[in-house]
This record gives sequence, C-alpha cells and structure tokens, in this order.
Amino acid sequence: MKFVFLTLLLCASFLTVFSQDSTSVSDTLRKDALNVYMDASDYIRKEIPYINYVRDLKDAGVYIISTYQRAGSGGWEYTYFLVGQHEYAGMKDTVSFVAPPDETTEGIRTKEVEVLKMALMRYVAKTPLSKYIKITFTEPLSETVSTDKWNSWVFKTSLSGYFSGQKSYKSKYLYMSASANRITEDLKVNLNVNYSYSNDKFEIGDETVSSDNNSKSFNALVVKSISDHWSYGGSLYLGSSSYSNLEISLRTMPGIEYDLFPYSESTRRQFRLLYKAGFNHVQYLDTTIYNKTGDNLWLHSFSAAYEVVQKWGSIDINLEYENYLHDFSKNSVSLDGYMSLRIAKGLSVNLSCGISFLHNQLGLVKGGATTEEILLQRKELETQYEYYTSFGLTYTFGSIYNNVVNPRFGSSSGSGIYIFY
Repeated sequence: MKFVFLTLLLCASFLTVFSQDSTSVSDTLRKDALNVYMDASDYIRKEIPYINYVRDLKDAGVYIISTYQRAGSGGWEYTYFLVGQHEYAGMKDTVSFVAPPDETTEGIRTKEVEVLKMALMRYVAKTPLSKYIKITFTEPLSETVSTDKWNSWVFKTSLSGYFSGQKSYKSKYLYMSASANRITEDLKVNLNVNYSYSNDKFEIGDETVSSDNNSKSFNALVVKSISDHWSYGGSLYLGSSSYSNLEISLRTMPGIEYDLFPYSESTRRQFRLLYKAGFNHVQYLDTTIYNKTGDNLWLHSFSAAYEVVQKWGSIDINLEYENYLHDFSKNSVSLDGYMSLRIAKGLSVNLSCGISFLHNQLGLVKGGATTEEILLQRKELETQYEYYTSFGLTYTFGSIYNNVVNPRFGSSSGSGIYIFY
C-alpha cells in the first residue's frame, strides 16, 4: 500500500514539473507576442493564437476598430482599422471584405479571420514570434476577369409569416417584400416593394373582437455622385396604410447632400447635410380632423447626420426638420442618437435615445379611434411628441490578458460565435 502511494506521489510530482516546464516555454513565447486590443470572439482567439488579446487599450501595441455597412450586393462590407501605438506608433492599416447576402455565418467568420491575419502580419513581423510564421498562397490567379452579366443589379425577395393562438386568442401576421438594387461608385439605385397584414382576434365571453392592419408601399431612391463630398438625387413613395389613414399617398422628394468628410471615409466618420423639397398627393381612407378626404401638399426637409468611430467608442446622431409649405406650423422635428463610450479601464457605457415633436399629423381620423384600435395600436393617435431611451453599463476587471478559450460545458463568454462588434 505504501508502495502504491509513493508511486502515485512520484508520478504526480513528475507531471507537475513537466507541466511547469512546458508552461514556462509557452509562457516565454506568450510574453513576446503582439498585444492587441479588440473585441474578439472565441473563434478569432482560436484561429489567431499568436497574439495577446489584452483587455485595456493602454496595454496594446495595436488596437483594432471594426465597422460594417450595407454593400451594393445586399450583403455587408466589414472594415477593420489597425492603429499602432507605443513601439508601433505611426503604423496604420485598413482592410476590408464584402460578404454576399447569402453568405453563411461560417463563411463570414472565416473571411474575417483571413483578413485579420493578413493585416496583423506586418506587426507580428516585428516580434520574436515572426520566425514561426509561414505564408502560403493557395489559389492560382486567373489571367482574365469575367464580366458581370447582371451589370451590378441585385434582386431579393422574402416572405415571412407568424401564426399563434389559444382558446380565446388568435393572431396572424404576413409580410412580403421584393427589392432591386444597383450600387456603384457613381450611382445608387434602391427599389423596394413591401406588403404587410396582421390580424388579432379575441373572444371575451360571448363577444368576439377582431382587429386588422395592413400596408402596401413602393419606395424608390436614386442618388448620383457629383464629387467626394457632393451628391444629388431623389426619392419616390407610393403606398397605403390603414394605421395612418392613407388610401393612397404619392410623395416625391428630390434633394442634394453634402458630406463634410470625404465619402471614402464613410465607415470611420460622416457629417452629412441633406436638403429635400417635394410634393405629396394624399387620399384618406376616412375624413380627417380637418374635414378633408384628400390633400395636395408641398413640403421640404433638412437633416444632419454625424457618425464617428474611434478607439474611445462611437457616436451616431441624426437631426431632421420637416414642414408643409402652406402652413409652417405644420412641422416635425426629430433627434435621435447612439453613443458607445469607453469611460475608463474596463468601464464602458452605451446610450441610445430619441425624441420627436410632431405638429404635422394631417391624416388623423375625425372622431378618433375605438378602444380596440387604441389598445392594439391599429390607428395613429394625436400626440405632440414621441420618445425612447435605453442604456447599458459594462465593467470588467482582472488579468489584462484574455487568450485562453475553453468551450467545455458551454462557452464561458456566451454563445462563442460573434460576427461583428
């Protein structure tokens, strides 16, 4: 018995020493690795293990800002801005890739890792770990590029529905849409058709209460580039809505826009000023509070949008003013914004809010709405304002390194799969 005990103790001691030696060698390499600050998923940490994912910006030799925006294909363009500091001060890089609209989650995160690996190479090359890096090229280059038979046009259709119920309640919802988009450097064309229908039915004692809502719309937007700061174009809307008391509404709004920053920097910063003026023909489903069944209205609007993404966070603010030209008191003003700020080491705050002052509800139904329409929000109601707000606070502390991924019994950081930040 003593022999068995001594044998187990010896084996345990040997494994401990061996483990310490292995860890010591691995840890020596880890200390020399590039320190990077970014919001990395478990997948990225697994696929790019030769850098340190530090939790504080001040400890990083390189910080990475990631942004995404809708691409002309209907998919998304992901862009990564790498900025060096400390011993890498003065080094900057920008890389990006476009994911088509039918790309899978696996496809997106694979491309994300490939792009980040290439972007990080010139920084990793300055570390002792560079001697362990091997670069390969796997795809032979074609001598020619095939032409696009669709001429940059992208088409998309969708159909969705929702049905639920119980003994005293039934609900159904149907939505259909189709779009055709063509986006190039010089021209942007968006065409959209939408239809939605919803119905709720309640059985209260011997009484049955049923409520419907439906809307149809066609939207068109055409924008032409003038320069890297100017563009002009126009929008067209044709539709109907039982919620807004619209049997038919036809609105056309040409406009001109100026961006204080070049459009080429749109993923990092924008300050767009847009002026539009146009005409709106309306036929109402029911007589309005102004005793009208139709209107021919001239109107104009001005909007300003500011967006910036930096290492301290991001800000997105939009301000819009609109009024009818026959009566300037019939106007609306709306302001909404989103902020994500890094307050201190490990501490970040997110805030979104918006408010609108409404004095242009010309389509309100005379006589108001029924109790069912009010409770189910089936009719637009008179109001002078609308608002919303939300906030979040995150605080993290502990080791500055965050390299290990351990998926046993579920990921320790959530689902373990993230596509953008």
